[in-house]
Amino acid sequence: MGFKPSRTLLFLIGIVILIISMLFSLRVGAVSIGFETIYQSFISHSNKQNILIVQDLRLPRTIIAVVIGASLGIAGAIMQGITLNPLASPQIFGINSGASLAVVIGLVLLPGISPDLIVYFAFAGAVLGGSIVYYLAATGGTSSPVKLALAGITVHLFLSAIIEGLVLFHEDSTENVLFWLAGAIDGASWDDVRIVLPWAVIGITLAFIFARQLTTLGLGEDMAQGLGINVAVIRLFFSFLVIILAGASVAVAGPIGFIGLIIPHIVRRLVGVDYLFIIPFSALFGAILLVTADVFSRFIAFPAESPVGIVTALIGAPYFLYLARKGGTIQ
Repeated sequence: MGFKPSRTLLFLIGIVILIISMLFSLRVGAVSIGFETIYQSFISHSNKQNILIVQDLRLPRTIIAVVIGASLGIAGAIMQGITLNPLASPQIFGINSGASLAVVIGLVLLPGISPDLIVYFAFAGAVLGGSIVYYLAATGGTSSPVKLALAGITVHLFLSAIIEGLVLFHEDSTENVLFWLAGAIDGASWDDVRIVLPWAVIGITLAFIFARQLTTLGLGEDMAQGLGINVAVIRLFFSFLVIILAGASVAVAGPIGFIGLIIPHIVRRLVGVDYLFIIPFSALFGAILLVTADVFSRFIAFPAESPVGIVTALIGAPYFLYLARKGGTIQ
């Protein structure tokens, strides 16, 4: 089944908005760069300062924003799909804080560790954090949205306290971690693109391929099993994708919050409950949100840089409180 005309139009509008956001991401900063110079940076090998700023600083930063925004949007959609819990997201489920803790531990134990290896610490921490929250939320029977939120916040605060202690007592090996912990992509480089892109491509591609199984899971366990779906295997598989998408994102950009919570809710309202549509739209809208938030983050302490996580938190925290107050629904 293809896109309905309204969905097609919506997707095209989203693409246009994303392109415009990316252009402003390349243009806006401590040094304002004209669109003509941006165009020249794609076709020229000049050593002019503004062209080098675009090629070496702003372009990898913009690509990182697109990739991580798409990854977190899909990760949130998957988590809400496999748990049928509207408050599920990498941040609320402890995945971000678990991955952050593991990365900090890796930096403390192995100060010279390669960025290529630190991503595996993030994967391990994401598994740990998510498992703890899931266990706490499921203890005593069913896991309600509010119970999940309380468990997630508790684990997040606990792990954050450990992180702060590690940073405090190991300042030499964690000197740049505080800025990263707020969720930051301002220092993104082509090496960061090289690290996160393969994992994002794997996770996003598999999410696209198996989206229909996620839709079936949304019908309920009994119905899914009646249709030949092995619920336990599907949940484990999609949990693996969440670890890949969120873990790699945290390893590069820190624990950027709320994208995985907000975007799936918006997408379901716009395109319905079929994950054949939710997955691509979550990727698109997640990328738009993070690129746009990154542009706005440059004005908070202009001309100095501010973590993009500040902007996503300002947007996401009120939305989270609204959902928690409402009780939430998977629509």
